[in-house]
Amino acid sequence: MKVVFISNFLTHHQVPFCIEMQKRLGDDFKFISTVKIFEWRLKLGFEDLDSKYDFVIKAYENEEIKEKAKKLVLDSDIVIIGSTTDELLTERLKQDKIVFRYRARIFIFPDGFFKTVFNKEKLKLFYDRHIKFRKNKNLYLLCANAYGSKDFNLLGLYKNKIYKWGYFLETNKYDIDKLIDKKEQNEKIEIIWVARFIKWKHPEVVVKLAKNLKKSNCNFHIKMLGTGKLERKIRKKVQKFKLEDVIEVVGQVPSSEVKKYMENANIFIGTSDSQEGWGAVINESMNAGCAIVANKKMGSVPFLIKNNINGLEYSTYKEFENKVKLLINDKEMRKKLGKNAYKYITTQWTSSIAAENLVKLFESILNNKEVNVMEGPASKI
Repeated sequence: MKVVFISNFLTHHQVPFCIEMQKRLGDDFKFISTVKIFEWRLKLGFEDLDSKYDFVIKAYENEEIKEKAKKLVLDSDIVIIGSTTDELLTERLKQDKIVFRYRARIFIFPDGFFKTVFNKEKLKLFYDRHIKFRKNKNLYLLCANAYGSKDFNLLGLYKNKIYKWGYFLETNKYDIDKLIDKKEQNEKIEIIWVARFIKWKHPEVVVKLAKNLKKSNCNFHIKMLGTGKLERKIRKKVQKFKLEDVIEVVGQVPSSEVKKYMENANIFIGTSDSQEGWGAVINESMNAGCAIVANKKMGSVPFLIKNNINGLEYSTYKEFENKVKLLINDKEMRKKLGKNAYKYITTQWTSSIAAENLVKLFESILNNKEVNVMEGPASKI
């Protein structure tokens, strides 16, 4: 079975899954990059991974490689394609060969659908990607967002052909009991927030939380990791409300060091709204044994968080604050949620399981057999 994954360029979030696919398929698995990594990503400290792995084909390098990539795409048994141009895929779609779109959701922004409808360029792109070949029996969707299937189904797209997907990060192995016990030695309950300081990540909610927790005499300390347009504004708010003793705006931290902060944190808070297509910080904080309180609008939360079992989800600010207070005051619940989060992300939502399940799904489709992936990655939504 030959499988090709097409995307803009290889990212650190895709690497673990690709490595697992190569383990199973060997040289029959290839990743095709269509563009060189964006300069702004390099400036943020991300690595150019396209030259690091032998399964990557850089179609952007020259016309000869691009033509080889086109032929590979046409001849392979299965093609997965993310958010990139369909240039390499056009002939395959015309022949109705098996294609899996890899997408989060359509209605990410409140006015997102209308922006698409009234923008000729966006409308054409959407039509070409999702509507033009909608009658193809071999066109499927890997949905990296818990709400994406509803979006597509509302438009009558991919009915009964949508499968659960997402991000599958490299997991660190810990003696989770020792790690949790170490966290509990903190003098104050350490709370961590990791995101870009932008509007839809809602860093202002963290300031509001700190202000109210301080009024309630809670024993806590918050670290905010990241950078962005709102960072300066948030720093000023922290000063304005005299919260320097309970909030530390750490700023930009290399991705390799973020895990150290998470390993020390008792609680992770995720405040992004529905514009968060996935939210890989949920995976990362679960791996580090944090007790999680996250907005259920985040794309990964309904897939990863089992409420009151391996984390807590919230819908309103008041619910958010109350659940954080609950965790600050309830040591046993913190420990239970942290241990269960670690267990789930390291046994149920790994790159290895994702690759194993996806290969099973592909084999079922190729052999016209009933799909036997019942839960987790690659299960039908």
